[in-house]
Amino acid sequence: MFRRLPAVGDFARYLRTETVGGVILLVAAALALLAANGPWSSIYEGLRDARLGPAALHLDLTVGEWAKDGLLALFFFVAGLELKRELVIGELSRFRDAVLPVIAAVGGMLVPAALALAVGWGDPRIGSAWSIPVATDIAFALGVLALTGSGLPSSARVFLLSLAVVDDLGAILLIATVFTTGFDLLAAAAAVALLALYWFLQRRRLRTAWLYVPIAVGTWAAVHATGAHATIAGVALALLTRVRSDPGEDESPCLRLEHRLQPWSAGVAVPVFAFFASGVPIGADTFGRLTTDRMALAVIVGLVVGKLVGILGFSLLAVRLGVARMPAGLGKRDLTAVAVLGGVGFTVSLLIADLALDGEDVELATSAVLVASTLAALLAAVLLVRRSRAHEAADDT
Repeated sequence: MFRRLPAVGDFARYLRTETVGGVILLVAAALALLAANGPWSSIYEGLRDARLGPAALHLDLTVGEWAKDGLLALFFFVAGLELKRELVIGELSRFRDAVLPVIAAVGGMLVPAALALAVGWGDPRIGSAWSIPVATDIAFALGVLALTGSGLPSSARVFLLSLAVVDDLGAILLIATVFTTGFDLLAAAAAVALLALYWFLQRRRLRTAWLYVPIAVGTWAAVHATGAHATIAGVALALLTRVRSDPGEDESPCLRLEHRLQPWSAGVAVPVFAFFASGVPIGADTFGRLTTDRMALAVIVGLVVGKLVGILGFSLLAVRLGVARMPAGLGKRDLTAVAVLGGVGFTVSLLIADLALDGEDVELATSAVLVASTLAALLAAVLLVRRSRAHEAADDT
């Protein structure tokens, strides 16, 4: 008579799929736009700007800042775990397989930045805004791929994941160097000491969460206190996590943590960040400015055109020069579709926009990111569906 609700384990399994994660992300962004442009806008803004946390530790942050600095650290920790696993024991453990997404990611950062600078040349805001289109959103892009490219070989997902993680790491390094005002050496020393302790305990095969959770929280707080963006802590901890399992060990710490934390990342961290980052007032005036404002155009061109040219161009050049090889089962048309998907710059692009600009310019850049990411996702979806059908037809013959 009554339908049984999924067990907690089943629900977590749903959240581990890129399709579900991408849908939750889109729903969160849509709700944010409705909240910011509807009769509840004052409630939404009051919640986003409410302050929480101990002022004595310089952690009296707004709810929006907690989502940006805290929850995204979990997101980058999980992404870093998956990347390290692929590099150590996965499909990227061989140099010629691993180097292609790295080269593609470099192209996917350099060309969008160059195009943004060219389009926005002469606009003083472009001195900071050029960095907005350098990143690819991992969750959103993988969700579109899972939804529309199910017929493609698994190497397409590994390539996209690796590319997205590498250029997001590049974006985080960019944040650390360009948008860090002041640097606390004492806090940096504390962060390094905690990271060293984490590495030591990993090598000693200790597994208790009672040690690791305080170390992780302390590392995050120390990195935040340095003046650098706190998400760097998540990446650093992930890269120090042990990947290979010992004899008699069911799963390595990397796999175990990824398995347990990925649902929290996909179901809580990224959607909550998207909810507070995407809520910008959008009216006819905003849409009009997207087609005339040079900074907004620079962001859109950088994401939609720059990502495609950079990822595809650098990849094909690397393969032609013999430096790298194409992912197994993928052709140039498949690579083109994935390169278009690289223009989905949602999460980290919104983060950089918030750091690079102020006031109304943040809202305009956020609108440009949303529009560009939507265009890239729709175009990529069309291409991925076609390529997926082509692969399925080839398998049937």
